[in-house]
Amino acid sequence: MNYTYVVKCSDGTFYTGWTNNLEKRIACHNAGKGAKYTKTRRPVALVYYETFETKEDAMRREYAIKQMSRTEKEKLVYKKI
Repeated sequence: MNYTYVVKCSDGTFYTGWTNNLEKRIACHNAGKGAKYTKTRRPVALVYYETFETKEDAMRREYAIKQMSRTEKEKLVYKKI
């Protein structure tokens, strides 16, 4: 299984990524080994994820979410309509 995920960083910003092991990836982010962006914004908390059959689908969704505005991301994460 592949995942596209959104974490909320300690400074209130969102980071979006994809992985095939969600638990391990979040642990990596919180250990400072996940991504350059999250390294200085720890701890991070998982606030949203979706599952996909293929890596390519997860990567496409990651790209789509990264193109969203902060307001759109908040609506996605907090299920506001």
